[in-house]
Amino acid sequence: MQSHRRRSLIRRGAPALLSAAALISGGLAVASQSSAFATTTSTTSASSTASAVHTRQLCSEPTKPGYMACQSVVRTDLSPQKSLGRHDTPKGFGPADLQSAYNLPKDGGKGATVAIVDANDDPNAEKDLAAYRSQYGLPECSTGNGCFKKIDQDGGTNYPSPDAGWAGEISLDVDMVSAACPQCKILLVEAKSANMDDLGAAVNQAVKQGAKYVSNSYGGGEETNDTKADEQYFKHPGVAITVSSGDSGYGVEYPAASQYVTAVGGTSLKKDSSTRGWSESVWGTSAGGDGAGSGCSQYDAKPSWQKDTDCAKRAVADVAAVADPATGLAVYDTYQASGWNVYGGTSASAPFIAGTYALAGAPGSGDVPASYPYAHPDKLNDVTDGSNGSCSNYLCKAGKGYDGPTGLGTPNGVAAFTK
Repeated sequence: MQSHRRRSLIRRGAPALLSAAALISGGLAVASQSSAFATTTSTTSASSTASAVHTRQLCSEPTKPGYMACQSVVRTDLSPQKSLGRHDTPKGFGPADLQSAYNLPKDGGKGATVAIVDANDDPNAEKDLAAYRSQYGLPECSTGNGCFKKIDQDGGTNYPSPDAGWAGEISLDVDMVSAACPQCKILLVEAKSANMDDLGAAVNQAVKQGAKYVSNSYGGGEETNDTKADEQYFKHPGVAITVSSGDSGYGVEYPAASQYVTAVGGTSLKKDSSTRGWSESVWGTSAGGDGAGSGCSQYDAKPSWQKDTDCAKRAVADVAAVADPATGLAVYDTYQASGWNVYGGTSASAPFIAGTYALAGAPGSGDVPASYPYAHPDKLNDVTDGSNGSCSNYLCKAGKGYDGPTGLGTPNGVAAFTK
């Protein structure tokens, strides 16, 4: 498939110049809806009291036509934790926090396989996953017990070249599936490159291997031939395919724009004294440039279950979960990295939602599971505060019911993710 996909279609103008300058200087200041990272008794604070934190993108911007970038960022204003003392806990939210925030069962998903599609190889994926799960008392998930499997995009073990950025992405993905669904099996499918055709081949391989839940944490600008990629790689009835909506604020990326996938936006999450015990707002600011992606697709048709009125084509996103690095997630990665770090990005929310689908049970064989939340909007936490850019309507501003940055809302149990 010929393509000229560039993230610069989204990261344009002054925000893009600012991002480049900040990355050169060693960290990007990201505005947060939260002034501090809320903690629980099992979570160490992961932010200062300032309204901005410093991050860097894990993956390089694409330099060739048709290539994608991962949607994850790492905090650079927090020192990595190479090791933990006996009574220490990692900075960032862990599984117990997320299970509490999203009312998820701790014992569902047994026997289900969640596939993670990423580019390049993470040589330490299984070892790092073991460290994460051991830290939080989750069941072992290894090649030896049949829980973890790593393959290349052709289904074999001829793994692609390692890449430190994508290795961090892989660590985030497998950790977030573990947090959502500790009993799930994990299939890691490594594409030989970040080209959409290779990543798409890896999606098809994941489905061929029997996975009913496939997470994709990458994206790029929309193009006229995206609908062809839809048919080639993402049209898999009976399979829940999740895709991160982007980390550049208001604007649409592909493959989140595919009508066949669940596009996953992002929130800021903090603990409070409400009945739920948690509150959420849009990850992003009205200034745009950073935060969850959203908007109206230029090319993809609107699926029948979407009923919003100001977008004639496919609207992004569908649902959301925590993604703000200021209220970020504990992740363990040692491939050219230093152990425990705090990550964010919609690369966190996409695999988390894939794990949530797995908790809800196998989709109907002919269904497009992206439609499920639209049948049960009352089973989600509606996010009504915040924005991820400047626009005149719900496509960048949270409000009651559907909005672009957070879709219909965030999980409140699993009832919204089944028929």
